Amino acid sequence: MMETKEMYGILEKIRDKKPLVHHITNWVTIYDCAQITRSLGALPVMAHAREEVEEMVSLASSLVINIGTLTPELIESALLASKRANERGIPVVLDAVGAGATGLRTESAMKIMKNTRVSVLKGNAGEIATLAGADAEVRGVESMGVKENLLELAVNLASEHGFVVAVTGKEDIVSDGKRTVKVLNGHRMMGRVVGTGCMAASMIGSFLAVSEDMMKATAYALSTYGIAGELASKGTKAPLEFKHKLIDCVALLSEEDCKKMRVVASI
Repeated sequence: MMETKEMYGILEKIRDKKPLVHHITNWVTIYDCAQITRSLGALPVMAHAREEVEEMVSLASSLVINIGTLTPELIESALLASKRANERGIPVVLDAVGAGATGLRTESAMKIMKNTRVSVLKGNAGEIATLAGADAEVRGVESMGVKENLLELAVNLASEHGFVVAVTGKEDIVSDGKRTVKVLNGHRMMGRVVGTGCMAASMIGSFLAVSEDMMKATAYALSTYGIAGELASKGTKAPLEFKHKLIDCVALLSEEDCKKMRVVASI
């Protein structure tokens, strides 16, 4: 399914069209999400107020919702924006940060999934397992363990809800219930930097903004991000240095870079 030329073609389309990506995201990593989106070539906007989210998302090409710093007001805005995005046929990415850690986070993610049409559900192993109804340990926003088969959980969850599931980790799993791939790109340093998961959701939102195949767009976004991570790791020893290089590598990524790196393995 995965072709480097097609993947890089979407990246070039983002750089050319500069789609607006509306974020309702968390305050810890809001700058990182804005910067990675801009470095990729898209245009970020961070609009959270319920009084403007419907108007703002009407101008956008995709919507990214991140529940990392959750409040009732944020969920209200997320529901309003998602419903308007659905009306306009705009893809919606739900980054279920911390689902499984508290009842509020789990219930809020489920509420968005139930009441709006999510295009891509993204999370780590614990978050996705929790939303699939399986036992998982989530400590804060970190996945500590999943007992059941994660690949089967992802495929079944995608089939049940009709969206793409993206499980991020050492190897990313992407499935729409019919097609499933593992994204093998990335570097262990990405796990030592606050914000890399949130930035991954922004990458997905940017790719969805210019591509109709949500499954491919999600896998390509994570592969592109992982390749940038591998490039950024060269000669880098400290997390903050790596983070800055990661953002720069996304901005400077070439087709030749993509050709040199491994991409994904079909399942």
